[in-house]
Amino acid sequence: MRLSTRQIQLRDPFVVPVAEEGQYYLFGSTDTNIWGRGQGFDYYVSQDLRQWDGPYPAFRPESTFWSEENFWAPEVYHYRDRYYLFATFKVKSNGRRGTAVLVADSIRGPYQPHSDGIVTPSDWDCLDGSLYVDPSGVAWMVFSHEWTEIQDGTICVIPLAPDLKRADGKAEVLFRGSDGPWTTAKANTRFPRGEAYVTDGPYIHVSQSGALVMLWSSFREERYALGAAISVSGNVHGPWKHLPDALYEHDGGHGMIFQGLDGRRYLTLHHPNQTPNERPQIFTVAENAHQSTSGLITLVRL
Repeated sequence: MRLSTRQIQLRDPFVVPVAEEGQYYLFGSTDTNIWGRGQGFDYYVSQDLRQWDGPYPAFRPESTFWSEENFWAPEVYHYRDRYYLFATFKVKSNGRRGTAVLVADSIRGPYQPHSDGIVTPSDWDCLDGSLYVDPSGVAWMVFSHEWTEIQDGTICVIPLAPDLKRADGKAEVLFRGSDGPWTTAKANTRFPRGEAYVTDGPYIHVSQSGALVMLWSSFREERYALGAAISVSGNVHGPWKHLPDALYEHDGGHGMIFQGLDGRRYLTLHHPNQTPNERPQIFTVAENAHQSTSGLITLVRL
């Protein structure tokens, strides 16, 4: 079936260009009710980022799979001649959420479990793990330690084993949700102060000027929003200097940047943030040539 982006219900969009095919693959949280029982992940295929064929199945869990719900935010990476899918799942045995790694020989799947359960710390509530391979070849996962557990959510990083099957060290906190100058607390009565700071969807992008940019999402005045920070050191450990304003604050977020087959750079996010109305949105990206936090990225809707 051919669909426009406005016809696709999908959260946490992730686009993978495949040059040899002349096509784009769109992954995301595709369960109609993401809070319920997980059905798996689907993908869509396009040549122009406007019209998409699909959905096609990328992952369907076996009956013995260790998770039954909260199948969220799949991200697909070509690494060492295979395709790896990083995604959030809720563990049946302890109720924790975390990111696990699946693998396939083709971008189309079918994806199968690769890591032994979640790779994020097993005693934390985590989500939205994203792969970053640094210039020396070391693989890192950036992820969110959820506000649901610690009130002021954090963005963290953890080193991965070269085969991506497990963590290869301890998690390090990079920054907190309240550190963002554009974020505001979200009302929540489970905590004594009646509020919390959300951290969602971290994604590391290397800008055209060579700056290491972290996209991440939170809330501004109760609206889902996308912001960015720059690593002052140029490496994953930061420190991270935040842009003063959100890149997008119209109830949308969980963004990532990719280079199109036409050489231009694009950003995708979902908007609005309410189920079942969420849709993938795609913007062209203009980048400031200087490593400053003023006007680093300008978005124009495709």
